[in-house]
Amino acid sequence: MPDSIGTAASAGEDAADRRRRIKAIVASSSGNLVEWYDFYCYAFFALYFAPAFFPQGDTTSHLLQTAGIFAVGFFMRPIGGWLFGRIADRLGRRTSMVISVLMMCAGSLAIAVLPTYETVGTAAPVLLLLARMLQGISVGGEYGTSATYMSEVALKGQRGFYASFQYVTLIGGQLLASLVLVTLQAVMTADQLRAYGWRIPFVMGALAAIVALYLRRSLAETMEQGGDREEAGTFRQLFKHWRGFCVVLAFTAGGSLSFYTFTTYMQKYLVNTAGMEKTVASQVMTLVLLVYMAIQPVFGALSDRIGRKANMLLYSGLGTLMVVPVMTLLATNKDPYLAFGLITTGPVILSFYTGISGIVKAELFPTQVRALGVGLSYALANATFGGTAEYVALWFKDAGNETAFFWYVTALLAVAFVASLIMPNPKRHGYLDGEGTVEEALGAKPRLAA
Repeated sequence: MPDSIGTAASAGEDAADRRRRIKAIVASSSGNLVEWYDFYCYAFFALYFAPAFFPQGDTTSHLLQTAGIFAVGFFMRPIGGWLFGRIADRLGRRTSMVISVLMMCAGSLAIAVLPTYETVGTAAPVLLLLARMLQGISVGGEYGTSATYMSEVALKGQRGFYASFQYVTLIGGQLLASLVLVTLQAVMTADQLRAYGWRIPFVMGALAAIVALYLRRSLAETMEQGGDREEAGTFRQLFKHWRGFCVVLAFTAGGSLSFYTFTTYMQKYLVNTAGMEKTVASQVMTLVLLVYMAIQPVFGALSDRIGRKANMLLYSGLGTLMVVPVMTLLATNKDPYLAFGLITTGPVILSFYTGISGIVKAELFPTQVRALGVGLSYALANATFGGTAEYVALWFKDAGNETAFFWYVTALLAVAFVASLIMPNPKRHGYLDGEGTVEEALGAKPRLAA
């Protein structure tokens, strides 16, 4: 493989170059899968390990406390977005991705061997918090760098399809964590899972990270050489593109909140609100995630035909209308088949966004601040709204006003719809393929809704 892969694909690009690009996508996305598997193991196994770290209270209070630490992991993401974005823009995308997967490996291994409250008292949840902070920094840096890399390595005219594999592996990480949960539930008793079984998936994650590290070391670099390297990855340069940064913040807020509502929180919602059995809820969510993962390339390819802007308008507009009725119907439903159908409605609509999540952000920033711009804007919105999704939902439930959470998600999707209207059309004003700049488009009022 050559030392560098160009960011633009020519019309006469040969089959060998295409194979190199596909290989690069596979290698980078495999690390992405491991990162997100490790991160989501915490959410899926919280039902079992929560009493080991927080022995006092009922199920809802246990989940509130573990959700609080889950949210803290998200609050570390902006640090990771800044740190690894700067590394990627100054030293290269490959270097950044190798360091991030190493850090995730350390965090997972730490959780796997943590002592419980019974052994070390209040030090146990503190240690759990520190491990999650390490994972939060890692995954905060992972998103921006991998999104940037996949967008740059993709072929022109097929960038949406290629870049969609970031969310294939992101959701694949969730699915893998869910499959491990379902498997362990089938071969172990609930008591065994609470006693020690919850540690197994974290050990698996640490080992898988070593494999991902090996694959990432062979990646070709996509960062363009030349230019002012001293200014690359700096806030000074990023501020010049503050309009695009704000647009990404706005539509990521609704996307992140609704994504975590229909994935990580949904399992707890089915158990804690609808009264579904834990094992049944896990099986339903495993199937939902399988469908969700499989359809990402379809929506990525669709954006190559109808445009990213159209995708974003469909995601935010339909999402605004969908949340309240779907969540309301699920609250009183115990039929797993109906639950599957209702829940899947959410991910299908969200796929207009998640299928192009990385590429639609990457197109709004130039090369020298692309990883920083994508990673930091995503991490800030994701930490504020995605990371707190479970906690806010459980807080509303504990306060006896659970339906207010549905309207909260709806309001953020409405904000995303406004941002999608404002967003420039990347086909004409994008830093990967467009002829004009994002700043020109945002500064020209007649083109805001183009």
